[in-house]
Amino acid sequence: MPAAVDPGDDLWLAIKQISQSNSDSDYIEQLVPVMKDAGYSGQLVNAFNQFSVDRNQEIERICNANHQEFVSSVNSLLQVREGTVDMTTQILELNESIQQSIEKLAEQKKALVDSRKVRQNIDEATKALNACLDVLRLANQVHDLLQKKNHYAALRALDELQTIHLREVSRYKIAEMIEKSVPATQRMIGEAVMADLNTWLFRIRESSQFLGEVAFYYTDVRRSRNQARAEGDERFKKIKLNSPLELVADETDEFDILNNEEAEINIEFTPLFEAMHIHQTLGKSDYFRSEYSSNRRRQKDLLIPNTLNLLDDECGDLSSLLESLAGFAIIEKATMSKTDNLRSLADVDELWDSMCQSAINLITKALPTVENDELLLKIKGRVALFMLTMEKWGYSVSAMNSLLLTLFGKYSELLKQRFSDDFLEIVTTDDYMPMPINSIEEYDKVVTVSWYTPDKEREELTFPCVLPFSQMYPLCCIDIRNFLNQIYLFSDDYFQRSTVIDETLRSSLDDLLCEKVCQSLLDRLSSQYPGQIVQILTNLEHFETACLELQELLFQARSSPAATGPIELKATQQFKDAKKTAENRIFELVNSKIDDLVDTADYDWMAYKPSNEPSNYIQELTRYLSNIMNSILLALPKEIKEFIYFDALSHASTAILDLTLDESVKRITPAAVQSLATDTAFLSSFVEGLNNPILMENLDELMQTVALMGTDNSDEFFDVAQRNKKYGKVDSMKGAILIEKVADGAAVAAQSPTKPADRFASLGTRFGLNR
Repeated sequence: MPAAVDPGDDLWLAIKQISQSNSDSDYIEQLVPVMKDAGYSGQLVNAFNQFSVDRNQEIERICNANHQEFVSSVNSLLQVREGTVDMTTQILELNESIQQSIEKLAEQKKALVDSRKVRQNIDEATKALNACLDVLRLANQVHDLLQKKNHYAALRALDELQTIHLREVSRYKIAEMIEKSVPATQRMIGEAVMADLNTWLFRIRESSQFLGEVAFYYTDVRRSRNQARAEGDERFKKIKLNSPLELVADETDEFDILNNEEAEINIEFTPLFEAMHIHQTLGKSDYFRSEYSSNRRRQKDLLIPNTLNLLDDECGDLSSLLESLAGFAIIEKATMSKTDNLRSLADVDELWDSMCQSAINLITKALPTVENDELLLKIKGRVALFMLTMEKWGYSVSAMNSLLLTLFGKYSELLKQRFSDDFLEIVTTDDYMPMPINSIEEYDKVVTVSWYTPDKEREELTFPCVLPFSQMYPLCCIDIRNFLNQIYLFSDDYFQRSTVIDETLRSSLDDLLCEKVCQSLLDRLSSQYPGQIVQILTNLEHFETACLELQELLFQARSSPAATGPIELKATQQFKDAKKTAENRIFELVNSKIDDLVDTADYDWMAYKPSNEPSNYIQELTRYLSNIMNSILLALPKEIKEFIYFDALSHASTAILDLTLDESVKRITPAAVQSLATDTAFLSSFVEGLNNPILMENLDELMQTVALMGTDNSDEFFDVAQRNKKYGKVDSMKGAILIEKVADGAAVAAQSPTKPADRFASLGTRFGLNR
């Protein structure tokens, strides 16, 4: 009977292996492959039945051969059968159990497959989520870096996020969202770095004034050092501050104004560099340059106040303004040197020119309020220090030269006004008396400040003594010297307009001397006191000498090397002309006094009896002339005094003659002529006592006229030869008139009982005419 199961079948082999197994549990492993398929369970039972039948047949063969053993075997077989039945039962139970297990296992396997799919999805979702979380973390890190002010790190993180991490999650919506937010984040970074830059700009603007103050201080130190070098070595005297030689001489001094521990200054440019780099990375370099330039222009405008107070004695407002501008400009130069293509030279120069013009406008607008020349000199000093400092930093300060010219014009006007008041006060309060000197020290002081050459040596002087000029002269000389010194004070430091200084000094001195001194003295010539006029004349003469000395002094002190030729002051000629006016005023006063005295002459032109004594008026006249020469006119130079004497005598002679020529005098008797001759002789004797032959010539006309009036041979006058010999000084018309008056007077006197005609014979002898 053919086997129901193929021995080579897997099931058959499995059952065979179970039967040969030493362990009851080993067969389970053999049944597992069969139990996986529910269709093999029936075959398994059939296979076991077939295996059992085969075993029984084998046992029967064995039993037939060996009955006893067979019986034993049958028993054993029965036992085995019984066990097999039990086993079959167990197998069936096991099969049922396995079937149930297989169903559960199938369910579990399905659940496992499903769970594996879910887990795979979860893993993929987790991986995607982690990738998105990494992207989100990096995006958050960008914002964290922004909050920590790490702008460049934030930009690098954003770039890394955009170029690397977003590509890993490009299929997710978050990538699109973050990608869209990148420009906004870049703008945030740009805005944040600009905010930090603006904060930095604000800080350096706030520190600009202190930076400028330190720069001014360092310039002042350099100036002092340069002056010390000039004092120690003649070769350095012509070296100006900021000149190449001065810079070489000063190059050993290392002073970094932007990073100075002593001044506690440390200007860091890191925020600027970071902002530049970030905007360059963002491709917005042009925008950054434009924005930075706009910011600097706005900050420059904030430095310029609306008004400026120049009345502070310490120049606080002006110093603050100039120091702020200087610090601002220094930062600009430093920025240009430390960066590439951020600030062009044209931009910096344009900003500098704008600041200079704004400062010039402010100062010029406030300048009319300044009425103190010392304060104006301080203002000029601050401006000059500003110019010297900025020139060291390579800025052009030519625009400030016009301001210096304006300041100098104002300064010279204020000086002129102050000294005008001083001169006017000196002139008006002077006593117009020769200046008394009580000691050699006082004498030395006066001679030192005055342009005065003493007549005596210093050792020959005795004190107290008097100097010819009044106190106003040395006081004016002191003011003149002070005026010169203070004008030249303006030319220190930077003011190079030497021609302007020279011309302003010359014209201002001319105006002061002409208008305030000379004109004031001329106005005082209206005085009726000859002594005061004489003192004014003496002062004028010394002022003329001072002007000549001043011309030489100005020529030597002339600061402009291009100027040629001598310096001439109009005041020199004006004082010379004023001297003539003063002399004429003295002549006028003396002659007026002479006229007054001559007017008191009480001649009786119809007298019949001559006077043997000189008239009172002629005595007063000679006494007056003697007194003014020995007292009032004593201080005058000899030539002026002699000239005044000459003019006075000439005027007196003319005035006496005019008495005889008066139209009210119709006749002159011989007795009146004799009285006139007596007075004339007295006057002539007085003049002879002066021992000056020139003065005698003034009386020639008077003496010859009186002699002509007393001669008994008047026909000689009409003989040209005789007239030239005896009466050469007598005017032909006047002589004829007087001869006629005397002839009429003699005719009247001849009719008088008293005949004084015999007295006429002595007149010709007295005047030396009857020879």
